[in-house]
Amino acid sequence: MKRSTTPELLDTDSGTSSEIADSLADLRRINRWFGGTATTQALIEVAADRLNRKSFSLLEVAAGSGDVPKIVARRVQDRGIQLKVTLLDRAESHLRAAVANNGSSGTRAVAGDAIALPFLDNSFDLVNCGLFTHHLAPQQVVQFVDEGLRVCRSAVLINDLVRHRLHLAMVFAGFLLYRSRLTRHDAPVSVCQAYTVEEMLQMLGKTKAAKTEIQRHYLFRMGVIAWKKS
Repeated sequence: MKRSTTPELLDTDSGTSSEIADSLADLRRINRWFGGTATTQALIEVAADRLNRKSFSLLEVAAGSGDVPKIVARRVQDRGIQLKVTLLDRAESHLRAAVANNGSSGTRAVAGDAIALPFLDNSFDLVNCGLFTHHLAPQQVVQFVDEGLRVCRSAVLINDLVRHRLHLAMVFAGFLLYRSRLTRHDAPVSVCQAYTVEEMLQMLGKTKAAKTEIQRHYLFRMGVIAWKKS
């Protein structure tokens, strides 16, 4: 299945405020039910085990409504891991939902560009993103990972889709689950422009990472760790 690119409606807020809210709610359910939240949790736990640490500052890039890091932070507490999360998204409308979703947790929300992160070098222990890199062209993936490596102290974590014909068929089969017309457009588009594991490995080989690793997760998810040079 050849990769194809089509603009996603949620990227450009091409809908009413109600449609955007419904689409963000769809994403929350997709992440909870189909492996997105579990993949990010697994990446955090691997990083904690490898680094032998129990406390991390984490920058969540393209955070959307911020529900994934919120849920993951709560879950990893059971293993004694503490996360201090900062959310970054280019769309202020998404961040308004993130602030409301996170309540009084103390989570920061910052508007900014993932390819030119508005932070100093070594500002966070970890940089994470979910369902983001498939939006980027190959050279932009390299730029994003290198920017993440610049502002992190340990690793960049990537949770994204794997492009596959069966995955696309499953997305179409799930149309009745989606509340928003934006999701009905964006979900199959996301699969069509996602990368395979082999393509991701090729792109990561062009970054400044000291070492990279990829694991396959539930329902066509990949979990990537790009470790920073010490």
